[in-house]
Amino acid sequence: MMKNIRIATINDIPIIRHMAEQVFPATYKNIITAEQCDYMMDMMYSEVSLHRQMTEEHHIYQLLFVDGDAAGYVSVQPIDADLYELQKIYVLPRYQGLHLGRELFDAAVAQVKKQHPGPCRLFLHVNRYNKAKAFYEHLGLRVTRQGDYDIGHGYFMNDYIMEKEI
Repeated sequence: MMKNIRIATINDIPIIRHMAEQVFPATYKNIITAEQCDYMMDMMYSEVSLHRQMTEEHHIYQLLFVDGDAAGYVSVQPIDADLYELQKIYVLPRYQGLHLGRELFDAAVAQVKKQHPGPCRLFLHVNRYNKAKAFYEHLGLRVTRQGDYDIGHGYFMNDYIMEKEI
């Protein structure tokens, strides 16, 4: 199995969207309604939204390829001088269980350390019913708080906030 992780550019937006169309509904089908999933897909993964994230909001996407096929992605965003948010980390269902999520996480941390060599914190939001919480705990992140975040149209993200010093 040949693996490659690289920084995404705006030219990769269609690849990110295609992966999101597969992984996002599969991840959340038993957690949120189909209507909320559609709303969130449009909010986070429309071409306009992804372009804004990459060009204005300073999200750095990295893409994972296995044997030349897109298999997953990760995104980090600087929040302030010593704080970064892991915005997204997804592996397509057919590639799950191969430790690729760990490789994407390590690539995200390496990207943060390239920008900020000193100590800093990395945090993320995870739905309280998402089984990925155990994966994040395995990576050393710890729940620091929880909340219900209004994302519009009557929808909420019911999340834990998890953090790690890196």
